[in-house]
Amino acid sequence: MGFMDKVKGMLSQHSDKMTKGLDKAGEMADTKTKGKYSNQIKTGTQKAKDQADKLSGKEGGEGRGGKGHGKGPGGS
Repeated sequence: MGFMDKVKGMLSQHSDKMTKGLDKAGEMADTKTKGKYSNQIKTGTQKAKDQADKLSGKEGGEGRGGKGHGKGPGGS
């Protein structure tokens, strides 16, 4: 079993923990920057979740799909 296979297995088994961790990290970054980069942090967090879903074979986001997508600059 290769390294990427192990990563994919871990992501599929622990996707809920990964999601919570990314959300928590995003919230902390947003707090530390006093909201100055909120849109960029939200975008980065969502892209990280999307990539993790892609690696674990859950493309589409299983219920998360679209969160943070389709909003223009300044949209909330």
